Amino acid sequence: MLITETVGVALGALRANKLRSFLTMLGVVIGVAAVISVVALGRGAQQSVNARISALGTTLLTVFPGQVARGGVAAEVDRAPLRISDAEALAASNSPVIAAVQPEMSRSFQVQYGNVNTNTSITGTTPNYLEVRKFDLSAGRMFTEVENSESRRVAVLGPTVAENLGIRNPDDIVGGNVRIRGIQFDVIGVLASKGQGGGFQNPDDQVLIPLGTAQFRLFGTDRIRQIGILAATEAEIPQAMAQIQKVLRREHRLRVGREDDFQIRSQADFLSTLGETTKIFTFLLSGIAAVSLLVGGIGIMNIMLVSVTERTREIGVRKALGATPRNILLQFLIEAVVLCMLGGIGGVMLGAAGAMMLAKFGNFNTSVAPASIVVAFLFSGFVGILFGVWPARRAANLDPITSLRYE
Repeated sequence: MLITETVGVALGALRANKLRSFLTMLGVVIGVAAVISVVALGRGAQQSVNARISALGTTLLTVFPGQVARGGVAAEVDRAPLRISDAEALAASNSPVIAAVQPEMSRSFQVQYGNVNTNTSITGTTPNYLEVRKFDLSAGRMFTEVENSESRRVAVLGPTVAENLGIRNPDDIVGGNVRIRGIQFDVIGVLASKGQGGGFQNPDDQVLIPLGTAQFRLFGTDRIRQIGILAATEAEIPQAMAQIQKVLRREHRLRVGREDDFQIRSQADFLSTLGETTKIFTFLLSGIAAVSLLVGGIGIMNIMLVSVTERTREIGVRKALGATPRNILLQFLIEAVVLCMLGGIGGVMLGAAGAMMLAKFGNFNTSVAPASIVVAFLFSGFVGILFGVWPARRAANLDPITSLRYE
């Protein structure tokens, strides 16, 4: 029997049972759509992380307090402090591989504007914060070095803080006053929106004040949360990290052989860590979604086995007319593969539409990868072959005489 005739017979059998064929391939449709949507979510999240880190600058290094070992054991709450003097020592090193040093301390306080208040992060920092952290202003100005050294009560609001205080136009708040922990501050500027990325504190929900003001008027300590440092170039990041280590070990009086009591992280470290986390999360969800594909394949095998039983007499007639076991096997295998491939096409369309809906109405970052479409489509074909072989072999091995007498 010609291959074209076999294909025609297989497609005719599917058309004869349209509803059953549709319900059979529905499991594959849902499975493929779930895989594509989940991969689009994971890919979008990874792109969001990459964009966020790129926005912070590729030459940014961040120094964090490290753990202090007590009796050979490092306690979680026993942190070696970073102090303002550490940042001053780094700035005073005048190293050509260090372009800027930006210390910051941070705590959460109530901010009051009129009769409206909000809880937000108060960040004490230096005037070069915008340069180091790649921020822009939407209104007003940044505080100056003089205002920092004189501990002036001036503040730059993040856009989320302004919105939470009922301010719709950033220019309306510039020149006004807010109270932080009951102390009045003059608002001199509003930051432009940076956008919130997964896994990070929202950079738009903070208030910047001079480091000196934070130290002497609000926090009462010289301990800082972290130090942001710009390397001169990407190529000089290793030299900058070595210089930071040298200066801080000297400041902390660490003897040779003792471990660092601070951590130096580059943007590449953040990108690698978050990228791996996102990838694992995507693989996990994709695996869960792929289970529905297997369930759909089992459903197809079940229906094909029922179809073989229902069409036993038809198989006997075809064998009596000259159809070989190979023709019968190919016919039923084509039916199973066509069901899965049609389900794959429907699943691709549904998955892409689902990703678009999540992006539009759910405010998720999604990105449909062409590779995920190809893989899901090919996998649906593989499922058709895998779960179609047994019913096809069973049909091909039926005895024609027994089949003709079957009712």
